[in-house]
Amino acid sequence: MQIEAALEPLRADLEKVSGSKKGAITKHLKRVQEGLLSGAELNAEDVELVASVDRKNLDRARETGNGLLAAVLAAVDPDSDQAAVRELAYDLCLVEGTRKDDLDAVAQWALKVREMVADMDVRREDTREASVDAVRRLEQTWLLFKELEPKMIVGDEQIFRELKDRFGSPYGFGVYFQGGMGAEAIRDLLRALNLDEESLSLRDTIKTSKGQKQQRAIKRLKVVEAFIKSGNKPEWMILEAVPVIPPELRPMVQLDGGRFATSDLNDLYRRVINRNNRLKRLLDLGAPEIIVNNEKRMLQEAVDALFDNGRRGRAVTGPGNRPLKSLSDMLKGKQGRFRQNLLGKRVDYSGRSVIVAGPNLKLHQCGLPKLMALELFKPFIMSRLVERKAVQNIKAAKKMVESMIPEVWDVLEEVIAEHPVLLNRAPTLHRLGIQAFEPVLVEGKAIQVHPLVCHAFNADFDGDQMAVHLPLSAEAQAEARVLMLSANNILSPASGRPLATPTQDMVLGAYFLTYCEYDLDATTAADLTKKLKKNGLPRFRTEEDVEFAVEAEQMRYQDPIEYEWGDERLLTTPGRVIFNAEVERALGEATGGAAEDHPFLNRTLTKRELDQFIGDLVERYGPNTIAAALDVIKSLTFRFATRAGITISKNDIVIPDSKERILGEYEEEVSKVGREYDRGLMTEEERDERIVAIWTEATEVVANAMMANLSPTNPIYMMANSGARGSFNQIRQLAGMRGLMADPKGEIIARPIKANFMEGLTVLEYFISTHGARKGLADTALRTADSGYLTRRLVDVSQDVIIRDQPGKNPSDCGTKEYVDLALILDESPNKSVAGRVAALDIMKPIKDGKPGKVLVIAKGTEITMSGLRKLVQEFGEHAPTATIPVRSVLKCRSEYGLCRYCYGTFLATGGPAEIGDAVGIIAAQSIGEPGTQLTMRTFHTGGVAGADITHGLPRVVEIFEARNPKGAGTLTDVSGKVDVDDSERTIKVTVTPTAIDEKGELPDPKEFAFPRRTRLKVAKGQLVESGDALNEGSLNPTDLLTLKGATATELYLVGEVQNVYKSQGVEIHDKHIELIVRQMLKKVRVESAGETKLLPGQLVDRVLLERENVRVKKEKGEQATFEPIILGITKASLATESFLSAASFQETTKVLTDAAIEGKTDRLLGLKENVIIGKLIPAATGLKQYRQISIEPTEPLPVTFARPEAEAELLAALEEIGEGDGFDLDALGLPFDDELSVDGASDVDVAELETPAEEES
Repeated sequence: MQIEAALEPLRADLEKVSGSKKGAITKHLKRVQEGLLSGAELNAEDVELVASVDRKNLDRARETGNGLLAAVLAAVDPDSDQAAVRELAYDLCLVEGTRKDDLDAVAQWALKVREMVADMDVRREDTREASVDAVRRLEQTWLLFKELEPKMIVGDEQIFRELKDRFGSPYGFGVYFQGGMGAEAIRDLLRALNLDEESLSLRDTIKTSKGQKQQRAIKRLKVVEAFIKSGNKPEWMILEAVPVIPPELRPMVQLDGGRFATSDLNDLYRRVINRNNRLKRLLDLGAPEIIVNNEKRMLQEAVDALFDNGRRGRAVTGPGNRPLKSLSDMLKGKQGRFRQNLLGKRVDYSGRSVIVAGPNLKLHQCGLPKLMALELFKPFIMSRLVERKAVQNIKAAKKMVESMIPEVWDVLEEVIAEHPVLLNRAPTLHRLGIQAFEPVLVEGKAIQVHPLVCHAFNADFDGDQMAVHLPLSAEAQAEARVLMLSANNILSPASGRPLATPTQDMVLGAYFLTYCEYDLDATTAADLTKKLKKNGLPRFRTEEDVEFAVEAEQMRYQDPIEYEWGDERLLTTPGRVIFNAEVERALGEATGGAAEDHPFLNRTLTKRELDQFIGDLVERYGPNTIAAALDVIKSLTFRFATRAGITISKNDIVIPDSKERILGEYEEEVSKVGREYDRGLMTEEERDERIVAIWTEATEVVANAMMANLSPTNPIYMMANSGARGSFNQIRQLAGMRGLMADPKGEIIARPIKANFMEGLTVLEYFISTHGARKGLADTALRTADSGYLTRRLVDVSQDVIIRDQPGKNPSDCGTKEYVDLALILDESPNKSVAGRVAALDIMKPIKDGKPGKVLVIAKGTEITMSGLRKLVQEFGEHAPTATIPVRSVLKCRSEYGLCRYCYGTFLATGGPAEIGDAVGIIAAQSIGEPGTQLTMRTFHTGGVAGADITHGLPRVVEIFEARNPKGAGTLTDVSGKVDVDDSERTIKVTVTPTAIDEKGELPDPKEFAFPRRTRLKVAKGQLVESGDALNEGSLNPTDLLTLKGATATELYLVGEVQNVYKSQGVEIHDKHIELIVRQMLKKVRVESAGETKLLPGQLVDRVLLERENVRVKKEKGEQATFEPIILGITKASLATESFLSAASFQETTKVLTDAAIEGKTDRLLGLKENVIIGKLIPAATGLKQYRQISIEPTEPLPVTFARPEAEAELLAALEEIGEGDGFDLDALGLPFDDELSVDGASDVDVAELETPAEEES
C-alpha cells in the first residue's frame, strides 16, 4: 500500500508529459520504487532477483517498464494468476506498440514483486515471534537459574542449552554451575555421593515421615545400605567398558552352502562396536553436539539391547522379524542357561525303551534287553576282556564287542552281576520315579518291569517308555543298592503307606482265591453244616492236604472247611489256607523263621483288604523284609487270576426290572414341583435345586436296585467289588441310569439321562453327555501344566530344608519349647497325623474327669508310631474323642537352617526316624505336587446357591499356597463379643457388641457387618465370638487371620484347608509335608522399627535371625527391633531366599541377579539347587560333610611280607610253573602287585622292619 501511495502522483505526471521529460520522470519513478522496496527490508538476494528481470531487456524496461510496473502493481488483485497480470499489463500499457517481450518482462516482474512483499510480511512476523520467544526463553532460563539445585533434572533441552551458554560457560555471563547430559553426568553425580550421609538422612526421613514418602525412603535406604555393606561404589553402576563373553558361548558355524549361522549375541555385539567406532570418529572430527548426542543415544540403545533386548523400547529383530536373544535371554526361562544346562543335563550311559510286564521277576529285578545292556556296559565289557587277556588292547576289545561272539555274552553276564541300574519314567513327580534294580538279561527290545513297582512309577503297559541309567562309581552303585533299590522303597514318602501293593489282575486273583459266600467270622461250623445240609465240614491239618483235595476236585477253593492253624481250629476256605501258608513261608525265609506269630488272614481279600494286610506286614516286620512276601503274593495271585478265567459278556450287564416303576414315581414328584413353581410358591432357583435333589435320589435308588439284582459271582460285580478295576458308579451307568450331567458353565442340567449304555442313549442324551467329556479333556490338559508349575514352586520354596545337626547338647534337637496340640480322634477314627511325630511332653493316662493322671503312656521325646497311636486311643478310652496330644511340629522348629530330627519325626519313606541329611523339603514338595494332577480343576455348581460356588481342587491349593485373598472370602470379626442378627428384605446385619473392656479401661463401640440376603451365616443371635472368628461361610483371608488370630491359628488353618482338598479327592498326605511348606510361608517377619539392631526398617528377615539380633542388643542394653508377622506366597517366599543362585534359577532372573550384584551377595551354598548349579555334591544325605569325611584305618599292621619285592618274584615264578591254566585271577589272591609293592605303597608297614638285612630274614 505504501508503494502505491508514493507512486500515484508520479503516475499522474507521467500521463501529461512526453519526450525527454517523460524519460526523467520514469527514471525518478524507478528510483522511488527501489528506495521504497529497500526500505521494506529486502535482502540482497531478493534485490538481485528483482534486478535480474530487468537486465534481460534493460533499455526497453527502463523506458517503458517502470511506469507500467507501478500501474500494474497498483491495479493487480493479490490472488490473480500470471495470465491475469499479463492481461492487466497489456491494458495499462502507456506506449503504443509496446513489444510483447516487454509485456512479458513486466508481468513476470510484477509477480515476483508481489511474492516478495508477501514473503516480507511473513518474515517480519517470524522475526517478531522469534524475538518474543527468545525473550520468554531468557526469562525461563533466568527463573530456572535462580532455583537451580544439585541433581535437578531439566526436561527441556533448549532451555538447558540456553542455561549452559549463559550461566555455565566463560563465553556467557560466567561459570556459575556444572551440568551435563547422558551417562557421564549421572556418573559424576554418583561419584559425588556420600553414602554414609545419605544413609543417616534417610533414616531420619523414615523416623519422621509417613505413608508414600516413608516407603520411598525405605526403598532408597535398602539400596544405599547394600552399597555400603558390599563396598561397591555407586559410580561403578555406569559402564565404561563392555566385557565380551568367550567365543565358545556365542558360536559361529559354517553351513553346507558356505553360509554361516551365528549366535544372536554376535549381531548385538557388532551393533555396539559399530556405533562406538562411529562415535569415536565423530568426536575426533569435532562434529556438532546434536550429532554426537544422537550417536550416544544410539550407542546406549545398542548396549541396552545387548544386555536385555526388548526391556527398553522396541526389541532389535533379526531375519524374519524375530527378536534377537540378548545376554538376559540366555539366562532366563526354561531354555535359559540355568534351567536348560545347569539344573539338568543330558547324560551318557543311558538308554530308553518301551516297557512290558515282567511277571517272573523278583521285586528288586528288571529285565534289560541284551542289546541295550551290551551298549550300556560296553566299557566294562572291554575292560574285562583286556583283563582276561582275551584281547591285547582296547581297540581289539571294541571290535570283539561289536562282533557279539559268545564270549562277549559270558563277560556281559559277569559284568552286570550285582551292578544295579536305575530306571526312570517321566514325568518324575516324586522320589519313587527313579528306582534301582538288578538287571536280568532278556531277549527282545523291551525293558521288563516288575508289576508291583508300576504304581510308584505311575506306569502301565500301553506303550509307556522308561529310561535306564548306569551308576558308574563304587559310591554311586552302593547308594543305588542301599537307598534306591526298589525292594527298599516300598513305602510312600507322602503318607507312609505301602505303594508296592497288588493291583488289577492280582487283586482279582486274590479275590477269587479267598472268596467265600458265607461270613465265616459270624458263623460256626455246626450252623454252616446245617445250612449246607452236610454231615460235617472237611477237616485238614496241612496245606498240602488241602491242595491235594482241591486238585482231586473234591472241593473248590471257595468252599468252607475246618483247618488247624497252630492251636486253633478255624472255619475257612482252601483258598485262604493256601494264601496264608505261602505268605508265612516267604516271611519265614525273609526273617529267618521268625514269622510264626503271623495271624491267619480269614477274609475275602479286596483291594482295600490287601492294602491293609500289607500295611500290617510292614508294621510288624518292617518295609525291608516284606519284599519276599510281596513276590509270593504277586505270583500266587497271578496264577489264580488265570485259574479264575473271569471275563465280561454283554449278558453280565443286568438292568433291574423295577427301573421303569422307580423312574415313574420320581417323574411324578418332579411334575409336582413344576406345578408348585407355576403357582408361584417357589423361585426358579429353588425349583432347580429341588429337581436336582429329586433326580440325584432317583439315580441312587436305581443304582441300589441294580446292585441288588447282580449276583455276587457276576464277573463285572466281582471286578468292581474286589477293587480290581472299575467302580459301581461305572456299573450304574452301564446297567442303571447315567443320571444328571453338567453344562459347559459347570451348572447341573435339571433333566437327567434316564437311559444307560446298555439300552443306548437318544441323540439329545448323547449331546448332553458330550459337555462332560469335552470338559474332562480340557481340564486334564490344563491341570497337568498347572500341577507341574505348582510342584516347581513348592520345590523352590522348600529345597533348602534339610534335616541338619543342631548347635547345643543334642544335635537332633533344636530345643524349642513350643508344640502343637493335635486331636487324638479325627472323623471318628484315630488321627493319623499324630503318628510319625515326637511327643512334646509326657503323655499321661487321663483319670475320670479327663485330667491327666499319673500313669505314663508315652514319654516326652518318644516317637509315636501307628501302634503307639492305637495304644493312646485305647488308654484314653472314653476321653479319646475330646483329647488332644502335644506333639513336636515342623511349624515350631527353631532351627535356623533346615529342621531338627525331633520336630520332623518319622521319615515316612523308610518308616524310621529322620536321619541327618534327609532332604525333607523336596519330599514335602513332591508329596503335595505329585497327586496334583488327580485334583479336579473346578467342581459343578448346583444352580446359583450363594456360598456354594467356592474354589475347589487344584486352584484352591494354589490359592492357599500363594496366600491370596480367596474369592468370596468369609468375613472375620475384629472384635470379641456377643452377636446380634438383624434380617431385612435385602441385607442381613450382624452386630458384634463387645463384652470386655479394652486397654484404656473402656468398652469399645459395637461393630456392624452387612451381608447380602442369601449369605449363609456361621453365627446365631446371642452367640459369643472371639476376634478372628468367621461370621459367614467361605474361605478366610490368611493375611487377616494372621493379624487377628496369630501365627499358630493361621498355620493350622492353612494345613487343614489343603488337607480338605486332598481328602475330598481320596488322596492321603501326612500333615507334616503341608506344615513344612506353611512354615516356609510364615518364616519371615517385617521389621517395623530397627531399634539399635543392624536391620533396616521394612526389611524382610527370618524370625530366628531377628530374635537372635534382639538378644544381642538386649545384652548391650540397647533398643530392640519391633516387627510384624507376615505371610508370603510360595513364589514370593522362593524369591526371598538367602541364596541368589536359587532365586535366579527360579523366576525374575535379571532382577535377582542385579539386586545380588548391588548388594555384593555371598551364596553360602546351603540349599540343593545352588550346589547343583555349580556342579558340587548336594549338601544332603551322602553329600553332607560328616558322611564324606570318613577315613578307614587298619586295626592291625600289615604282614611284613606284603612289602617284600621278593614275594612278588616268588609268586610269579610259581605261576609260570602252573602255566596258562584256565585263567588264574590274581586279584582274587588279594595281593598288591607292580608299583603297589614299593615302600611308598605300603604306608602302614613299619619302615624299620623293611630295612631288616636279607641274611637275617632268610
